Amino acid sequence: MKNKRNVLYSLVIMLVGVIYFPVKAQQKKDTHRANFSGEWKAKESISMGGNIVCTYVEGDRMLYKTMKIAQQANFLNIQVSDPSPRYGPATSQEKIIFNSKASDIDRGHSFGKKYTVNWSDDGQTMTVNSIVRLVAAQKPAFIYVTEVWKLINNGNSIAVQTNARSGLLGRDRERSWTTVFEKASWYSKFL
Repeated sequence: MKNKRNVLYSLVIMLVGVIYFPVKAQQKKDTHRANFSGEWKAKESISMGGNIVCTYVEGDRMLYKTMKIAQQANFLNIQVSDPSPRYGPATSQEKIIFNSKASDIDRGHSFGKKYTVNWSDDGQTMTVNSIVRLVAAQKPAFIYVTEVWKLINNGNSIAVQTNARSGLLGRDRERSWTTVFEKASWYSKFL
């Protein structure tokens, strides 16, 4: 009787160990991702920093100085709205999906963007690789854009390191630049 009880206790302890350790190991793999949620403002838009065309339509998020970001587990929802000198207030929304698969934004007439999103192993930087489709001089044109997003300044700023490569109008050009977005509440302290 005593032996059966000892065997039962031993089995229970082994079962707990078999369940506990894999669960604990899985938790270590789940890294904490940087959270870009909030309202962010910059002195210039992402697309203007490198003096290279990397947008495909008026509502492209890369044209705006203000972004309102809501981050979910599998995507970022970016809402932009800035006054446009030509068209008045403009708003647009872009959903950036974190599945490492190519997503496509198609605006018709050969305008649009295909992109993938990847997180660094530590979850602190997000890389967005895009191919922007345009029509220039009645020919299709492609701009290859890489954006590396990282929280800086104790989470009060987002640095977006951008590299764009284009062959528009028969000239190969490549530019790199950084755009810094400040949290709206942080930004207003400096105005």
